[in-house]
Parts: sequence; structure tokens; C-alpha cells
Amino acid sequence: MMRPLTRGLRDGVLLAALLLATAHAPARAQQVTRDDIIAKLDHFETPAEIDIPALKQQVLERSRTRSKNEPPPQKRPPIAPNLTSLPTASLDIQFDVDTPIVLPESYQTVGRIADALTHASLLPYNFLVVGHIESSGRRENNAVLSQRRADAIRDILINTFKISAKRVQSIGLGEEQLLDPAHPGAPVNNQIQIMTISRVADTEPPPAHPAPAAPAAKKPAKKR
Repeated sequence: MMRPLTRGLRDGVLLAALLLATAHAPARAQQVTRDDIIAKLDHFETPAEIDIPALKQQVLERSRTRSKNEPPPQKRPPIAPNLTSLPTASLDIQFDVDTPIVLPESYQTVGRIADALTHASLLPYNFLVVGHIESSGRRENNAVLSQRRADAIRDILINTFKISAKRVQSIGLGEEQLLDPAHPGAPVNNQIQIMTISRVADTEPPPAHPAPAAPAAKKPAKKR
């Protein structure tokens, strides 16, 4: 017959079990703050020359490629390399499986994006919401889904948080520009990015060297 565990031994066993469970529990991502987003987006220098409609078409066309010589995801060149030089905040936003529906646990993150974009330091700028997808499933479907998810974030910012539609555009890159090319199936490749792309038209800084004032017109000589 087994003897019952003493209280001290029982507490020790429970503590060991708790530590073991904690060690194997998945790590929770640190919550991004409004100030984190502002810090990443508030160092704009040069506007990006991006033709959004043309890039959308390019993403779709490349995602439909069926060539035998097509490189694997790890070796595909980025489809929009000029985006990589822009001020960028990468965010973990959770969606329902295979849909653009934002899950409730990510509403707060989208709200923090809106708070950042309406902060005084970011009001002079326009932004691009960029959707990505990990490399799994059909490549063309991933391109479409990433666009729908980027559109969903833009719609929430505009319709719920009243961000001016003129300040926010959206593009889905699917798996054509993986955030972690070495690990195509990694969850990091599902992140949403917010990028600073240009200045709002009426907040352009004055020219470095103002044009000289036009000379004053001479007054006609008085008749004697």
C-alpha cells in the first residue's frame, strides 16, 4: 500500500509540474504600444514611387507562375524591393483561418495603429498597409488573401477609427515578398506591415532656398 504524500512533498511535486508546463508553453508576443509604432514610422525621408494598381497586378501574375524553372520560396527575389527601405512597423494581427476577419484579440492592436496615425508627429504622412502570407497552400490564393487582409485593416482604420481614406492605401504581397525567406512557413510571414510612404500634400516642407522676391515696379516719373 502506497503512503500518501506529505504536504511538503506534494507542494514540491505541484511546483515542479507547474515549472515544467511553463517551460513548454508557447511564448506570448510582447504587446506593441502606440509609441512603438510611432517610433518606427516617424523617420520619413524620401517618398516611395509605388504604382499600387500595377503592383497588385504584378503580384497576381507572379503568383500564377507555373514555370519549371520557378525558384522555391526561399530564393524568390522580393517583388517590391523599394518597400524595404521605408519606415515600417511589423505587427502580429490575428485573422480567422483563410479569411480577412480580424479576431477580437487583435482589435486592440488595430486601435493602437489608429492612435499612432492620428498622433501629431504622424499627421503629416500617408501610409501603406501591406499584407503577407506564409508559404503554404496555393500561391495564387495566398496573394488574394493577403490583399483582402490588407484591405480589411485599411477599412477598419477608415470606417471605425475615421482615418482619412486619402492617407491610407493597401497592398497584399502574398508570399511574393516573405518577411523571413529562410523559413517560408514561419508565422512571422503572416504579419501585417504599416509603412510611411509620402507626405500629405498640404504639409510639404518649404524649399531649402526660397525664390528671391520679384523686384518692385518702378514708379513713373512725375511730369513737371
